[in-house]
Amino acid sequence: MINSNRGRLIPLLFALVLLPGLALILAPKAYGAPPDAQAKRSPLLAALQAELERSMKALNSQETPAYFLGYTITDTQRADVSGSNGALLNSSESRNRWLEVSVRTGSYTLDDTHKVGERQMQSASPGVSVPLDDDAEVLRRAIWLETDKQYRAAEQALIKIKTGKEVKVETAEGNAPDFSREQPHTYIGQQASIAVDRTPWEARVRAYTKAFRESAAIINSIVTFSAQAQNVFQVNSEGTQLQFGQIRYRLELFIQGKAPDGMDIDRYYNFDWVDPKETPDDKAVYAAEATMRKELEGLVKAPINDPAVGPALLTGRAAAVFFHEVFGHRAEGHRQKDVTEGQTFSKKVGEQILPDFLSITDDTTMKKLGVQDLLGYYQFDDEGVPAQRVALVDHGVLKNFEMSRSPLVGFPHSNGHGRRQLGATPVSRQGNLIVQSSKTMTNAQLRAKLIELIKAQGKLYGLLIDDIAGGFTFTGRGQPQAFQVQPLVVYRVYADGRPDELVRGVDIVGTPLAALTKIVATGDTPEVFNGYCGAESGSVPVAAASPAILTSELEVQKKESSTDRPPILPPPAHDVVKTGGRQ
Repeated sequence: MINSNRGRLIPLLFALVLLPGLALILAPKAYGAPPDAQAKRSPLLAALQAELERSMKALNSQETPAYFLGYTITDTQRADVSGSNGALLNSSESRNRWLEVSVRTGSYTLDDTHKVGERQMQSASPGVSVPLDDDAEVLRRAIWLETDKQYRAAEQALIKIKTGKEVKVETAEGNAPDFSREQPHTYIGQQASIAVDRTPWEARVRAYTKAFRESAAIINSIVTFSAQAQNVFQVNSEGTQLQFGQIRYRLELFIQGKAPDGMDIDRYYNFDWVDPKETPDDKAVYAAEATMRKELEGLVKAPINDPAVGPALLTGRAAAVFFHEVFGHRAEGHRQKDVTEGQTFSKKVGEQILPDFLSITDDTTMKKLGVQDLLGYYQFDDEGVPAQRVALVDHGVLKNFEMSRSPLVGFPHSNGHGRRQLGATPVSRQGNLIVQSSKTMTNAQLRAKLIELIKAQGKLYGLLIDDIAGGFTFTGRGQPQAFQVQPLVVYRVYADGRPDELVRGVDIVGTPLAALTKIVATGDTPEVFNGYCGAESGSVPVAAASPAILTSELEVQKKESSTDRPPILPPPAHDVVKTGGRQ
């Protein structure tokens, strides 16, 4: 699931060594990108490496030996400022360190993470908070205790798996190895840090949310500024040693209104940047607010659209979310392996699944598309594998999957897409999903083609999906293989030439294999949707980029609606009768 607004509650998406006795000194030489100029190695790495060598030697000699051991410390510094309706809600700074220990018993072929039938062996929670001090002895003590906890859980899980395999039928996909052998990497980069003066941001969030009070249609407004510097220190028994940092800034705008029938009307907008020099100025923010206000005021009065099937035009941001939900989740590697998954694309490598003018890559090495920062950029994934550009679809033909270190038959290695939120176990996830087209049209040509399709199908109107909040999809085998995308701004485009009509209450629904084949043309300008995607391994930052798409057939249903009516009285500042109100 993808959502543009991190602060909003995101519903669950789905309902989503062969020679263990080898000493650590025999690990292959580590390779990697050259370290940043003058980067200083953190003492945390030395502490992690020392405890890893001690632990690996001991755990290799156990009756159930550990064949792999990995340690990761993530140091996060944050500043948050939020306001609502002209007042300050929160202003805070925080810093924490999180230790994750990965212990694998068995072998690369079969280990304690193996899924037997529909039952996933549960390990202990893969992390614990650790002190901020660079005190090696204190840190090594914390690592020691967490390693012991994780080893005991892995040891017991492997015993149950070996017993369970004897009474369970394995699929071909399930017979793939449990963990991939990867080249170790060494990279010592500069540590990231932020120094945020929250006082100006406190004034700005007050002013930004106060401006929304000018509209009587806006019931609530929230603006949140966040800045984050995150440093990762990682070592493993294969020889990997990594130190790298990343900075992100975000400004989120949210307003809410209510239609007369009780339907909630939400509008979002967010700015994302990594360079403080690219902070949006007040002019840009107020321009976005003016657009949000105008659209919300229109949506409150707009009629509800009836369920329908017909031609539709999705602008670039809407199309980006469409591809993220309809295609992207089904191209995540672990879903091809899991017997409980629908495995939509498992047997379709080499087959055409999209029109031949469309190609899709997932490129987590991309920092920007044009001037737009991409949230899915990173240097290394959460399993220590370098970010890579992965060609998923080439001229309509499926070529590859987003892979973590959980291999598939025919896909034995990770391509840098093992990702997780802190406290979760990495699985294959999307990063920067980029859609490209060789059959492009101008916006005017796309609109003309839309009207042509409306007339050819004998429809009164088609739909223009102009902006979108997010969406979700179901990929489990026991559920409908369906998706739902949640537009915010939708227009009816009439074939007889009357003006476009704004409508509300629209959700896009459908099934992936059918929906992907209905695309007939695209625009010539890609647009970016940055958001946070929630799935099994938690919420991770992602981006999707696409040109506008024209589809010959899209199904829409009525959006879920609240039964709560709007407030009886107008906002105090807009009450022309009550004393003190506007006259």
